[in-house]
Amino acid sequence: MMNTSEPLGRIELSEEAARVFGYAAQSAVCGIEELTAVGLDSADAERAVKELVEMRLLCRAEGAAGRLTVVPPRTAADRLLRPLERHVRERHEEIERLRETFASLLPAYESGRARRSDAEPIELLTDLRTVQETIEELTIGARQEVLTAQPGGARSARALQEADERDRRMLTRGVQMRTLYQHPARYDQPTVDHVRRVMNLGAEVRTRTDGLCRLLVFDHRVALLGLRDDPEAALLVREPHVVHYIRVFFDCLWRDASLFPVSFDSAAAVRISGEIQESIVAMLSEGLEDKSIARRLGMSVRSCQRHASEIMKAVGAKSRFQAGYALGRLHAAARDRE
Repeated sequence: MMNTSEPLGRIELSEEAARVFGYAAQSAVCGIEELTAVGLDSADAERAVKELVEMRLLCRAEGAAGRLTVVPPRTAADRLLRPLERHVRERHEEIERLRETFASLLPAYESGRARRSDAEPIELLTDLRTVQETIEELTIGARQEVLTAQPGGARSARALQEADERDRRMLTRGVQMRTLYQHPARYDQPTVDHVRRVMNLGAEVRTRTDGLCRLLVFDHRVALLGLRDDPEAALLVREPHVVHYIRVFFDCLWRDASLFPVSFDSAAAVRISGEIQESIVAMLSEGLEDKSIARRLGMSVRSCQRHASEIMKAVGAKSRFQAGYALGRLHAAARDRE
């Protein structure tokens, strides 16, 4: 029998059960052996009858062994749903009780947080769980604006899943959101799909070549900065002047960034590829290695090497050193002409 003390999953009446119910409704009582009239074999008939009994639409006929009788659908619905409605009501009451319990603890937490904020304008968060909980708390509390910068290319499936729900909640309550990615994120389809969803909700998203560090700014008052040497740690910044300068830095990056396209644009793709190669040229002329260049540009080492090979071919260089030297001379000559 169906357990009505727990929430049910989706319930659908099968086609076979509907046919059996229609046949049974034509007579006061019927037996399973009669259901061949609706084109079911004994096994299918048994399953259909079991389904209808569990949904309270059939019951055993009194005084007639092995016979079944139809229950009016409104009566069956009342018998099935009354315990479920009671269960839902009890769960709602439990939710409200827990909500009041958590709310009663909020003044103590807010008081403690205010004292921590005064005492620690910059706080080092050293483990990923604390960082994630802090982001969740700041997201829930955001009311005006959230700025984010996501260096690197493609984001992980887990990060995108978490961001989907978090960003949706913020945007649907009217929080403005601006996000910066690096150019390679344009070529990762899951990231593109995520960007399309948040842009449809009102977010603004742009990309740039380099210069990004991982950061979030909430309502002009709190910033969270990623650490270069520890991806699971972060700096929590509450000092107003420092937060202001972080926002100024973000706005400078934002002005020079390009709109994130959610559909392919060949002209934009050519322009972005040119920007990436210009950055690689500059870094090669500084003598940086492929791994360092790839990390700064948010791309794979293989992609970086492919671009570098094209650049070396263009300047006629046979080695990284030779390319760097030639590019350095070209840059120096360009500066002299200016």
